[in-house]
Amino acid sequence: MKKRFRFTKVLSVLTLSAVLLVTGWKGAEPVQAAANATPSYEVKMLLDTAQVLNADGSLKSSIVHEFQISDEVQRLSVEYFDTDQLQLNGEGWNVRFRKKEDKKNYELTYKKRYTVTNGDIEAALSQANKEGFDASDDNYEAEVDWGYSKQTLSFSNDKKTSASKGLTLPSPDQALKQLLDHLPGKLQNWKDSNCGKKTLADSRVRGPVQVSKYEGSFQGLDTDVEIWPIRSASGSGTDTIIEISFKTSDYSAAASNRTQLINLLQSKGWLVPADSLKTNLVLERY
Repeated sequence: MKKRFRFTKVLSVLTLSAVLLVTGWKGAEPVQAAANATPSYEVKMLLDTAQVLNADGSLKSSIVHEFQISDEVQRLSVEYFDTDQLQLNGEGWNVRFRKKEDKKNYELTYKKRYTVTNGDIEAALSQANKEGFDASDDNYEAEVDWGYSKQTLSFSNDKKTSASKGLTLPSPDQALKQLLDHLPGKLQNWKDSNCGKKTLADSRVRGPVQVSKYEGSFQGLDTDVEIWPIRSASGSGTDTIIEISFKTSDYSAAASNRTQLINLLQSKGWLVPADSLKTNLVLERY
């Protein structure tokens, strides 16, 4: 019996060795972390209201000709939702409700922002990756907003609900209900289960702002000029914010054309050497 047992054991070892020689040894596959997202780029600069607007609020012919701006204007109603303490904004989230005059839908946008420090976009992307915003998530669009002196990485989730043409917005309660009904999971469970949902439910409307948007061109890139009449800090008047912007998926194109745009605007006396803070102004002043 002992001889037969030893023979069987040897045979088993030989058989296993043969199998390994044929197939090779494969250990457990390592778990691969998802890659960082690949962002597009939006370059944004502020324009001097006194230099680019006529007394009636229309764009001066000089800037119209320079950027081949169309006479046709697109009008939008834009509002944001946050708590009295701006808790969503404090966590890097913006929740926007928007209506374009010529579209038959409302646009609901949930945006998470990350500061880019010293131009290190990859570090911001890595931080976002740790919080679940990576290349595998096709529900969010990654974009770097590139202003006069700073960059901000954002991840936007856009939803649409049906509406009639025009600028009319639903009541704030109805708009908030739609935003809650379509709330993406990342915001709903930000930090803790349902924490984001509870915070948004406690929010109030900020706005609306009636925006005018013109389309043009710069260096072959589609270029927009937006006019935002935002309530003044005192509440008794209006501060007009004018922003010119273009988008590209290529970093080099964004960088080179940004430099050319700044140089052009400076030479014309149209540039405001500051970063656009229009979202924060709306959140703070309404």
